[in-house]
Amino acid sequence: MIVQRRAVSAVLAAAALLLTAGCSDDGDGGAAGGGESRAPTDSASASSPAATEEAAPAKGSAKVVRTVAEGLETPWGLAPLPDGDLLVSSRDEGTITRVDAKTGKKTELGEVPGVSPAGEGGLMGLALSPDYASDHMVYAYFTSASDNRIVRMLYDEAKPAGEQLGAPDTVFRGIPKGFVHNGGRIAFGPDKMLYAGTGESGEKGLSQDKESLGGKILRLTPEGEPAPGNPFPDSPVYSYGHRNVQGLAWDDRQRLFASEFGQDTWDELNAIKPGDNYGWPEVEGRSDDPDFHNPIAQWSTDDASPSGIAHAEGSIWMVGLRGQRLWRIPLKGTEAAAEPQAFLEGEYGRLRTVVPAGGDKLWVVTSNTDGRGDPEGTDDRILEVQVQ
Repeated sequence: MIVQRRAVSAVLAAAALLLTAGCSDDGDGGAAGGGESRAPTDSASASSPAATEEAAPAKGSAKVVRTVAEGLETPWGLAPLPDGDLLVSSRDEGTITRVDAKTGKKTELGEVPGVSPAGEGGLMGLALSPDYASDHMVYAYFTSASDNRIVRMLYDEAKPAGEQLGAPDTVFRGIPKGFVHNGGRIAFGPDKMLYAGTGESGEKGLSQDKESLGGKILRLTPEGEPAPGNPFPDSPVYSYGHRNVQGLAWDDRQRLFASEFGQDTWDELNAIKPGDNYGWPEVEGRSDDPDFHNPIAQWSTDDASPSGIAHAEGSIWMVGLRGQRLWRIPLKGTEAAAEPQAFLEGEYGRLRTVVPAGGDKLWVVTSNTDGRGDPEGTDDRILEVQVQ
């Protein structure tokens, strides 16, 4: 059985595939809430039909208020702390750094052991435990020498800088790794379960194989077991048929959305329904096949190559790598209420991660030092962006 249980105690061929596939990914291309430990209600639930919801305004805005921090090396994941400061991961250095959200001062917590960066792999997504106030656990998704895995570590602020991360406890392992398409985004949902976006590691067939962990959205308990209420018995698989998911976000009615890299034609924003098949590699973008769940919006890979997403002010906000812009997708229920709008186009280079900063603000992380951008002297940066 492919589901690999947690550890209680503590490619070149794929690169060639990337070159021949015309991949739009990295190169070309939250906070825990209340609720029970069950799957969130279906996005088409009768208790919250889209028809009764007011649509977000067709037009919005986004402007950078300030640069929070600069001089970051290959930043990837971002996790806001309860006091407002930010934890940021370095994909290639394998470190986690604390950023003072007011002054931009950077303090390295330590290096995560076992990270094996190469290509699109390394230390990626971060998330705080739903019980962080009492357990001080930080979760991380990273590429090891053999697989992609999720670990949790104690963050001990009383220790000296550089020594504040405890030994990693592996809660989930066995996610396929590749030179490309490693997924990497993790987030705790409103149900306090751990969600992970994975990639098919360059092996397209894994996405349609429900016995594989590649090309999926996974839903786990904080201890790394298949979460109660998952659509397939004793499986962590929540949805399948994905190519490379790097964005996860919930709206204010606890409905899950995910961004997905296309290959040559269409990048996607999807409303996630438990157990549904999102089509890759049989289809890319929208299709007429009823077996596959269509995206609510799609883009040319030149215009997006999306990584992170966030929900704020009635819209999904999606950052683009190759597209070098911030997209706004206004929502009505689980549908796009109007055509997506682009902001910050080309102004800050490649954009990797976006996280709610409270109210009408977002944190946006650039990605120009990852070997595929054109870094300026102050890259990479964390930006504070005001939206509506």
